[in-house]
Amino acid sequence: MTRVVAISAGLSDASSTTLLAERFGEAVRRAEPGASFEVVSLRDLAHDITDATIVGFASPRLQHVIDQVAAADALVVVTPTYKASYPGLFKSFVDALDADLLIGKPVVLGATGGTARHSLVIDHALRPLFAYLQAMVVPTGVFASPHDWGGEGTSALDERVGRAVGELLSLLGGAGTGRTRDDGIDLFSETMLSISDPQL
Repeated sequence: MTRVVAISAGLSDASSTTLLAERFGEAVRRAEPGASFEVVSLRDLAHDITDATIVGFASPRLQHVIDQVAAADALVVVTPTYKASYPGLFKSFVDALDADLLIGKPVVLGATGGTARHSLVIDHALRPLFAYLQAMVVPTGVFASPHDWGGEGTSALDERVGRAVGELLSLLGGAGTGRTRDDGIDLFSETMLSISDPQL
């Protein structure tokens, strides 16, 4: 059974960041019924994360979450955007992870922000961080602004989430889980080909 853990760095009690993480969960379960999907809120671990930064080791609660991350087949990481980057709580959590914990682990990146101006946070802040950690980040990152939570924006958001989940499950080797175009070409394979071939 595929096990996916979502890390939500939302700082408010009812955050759009956690809503986006849950949207990923819905897409994972649709694409692969029976898959395990769990959302971990860093807000609930704020004191534990701060203490780990100061004393240099994780509390039992924080260690449990780190163990969940280590045991997961794949991760979904969703963070709010503050001044064009991720919040300090999220970075402190990442700092608490062993340096080699995410090597080779498939990861989807997501972010939320007040305006579309923040959408570059995925490529300019999150991707470099997870490249350093040597995770396998899928091509499609998902950014959600307030516009994406109603009307036509919602369907567009669902499409982006579904594409990212298809790429994630393709990395995990799930046959038939990749999203395809009308002509039957697998979108994930096509995207990876365009990235790897500089002539395309």
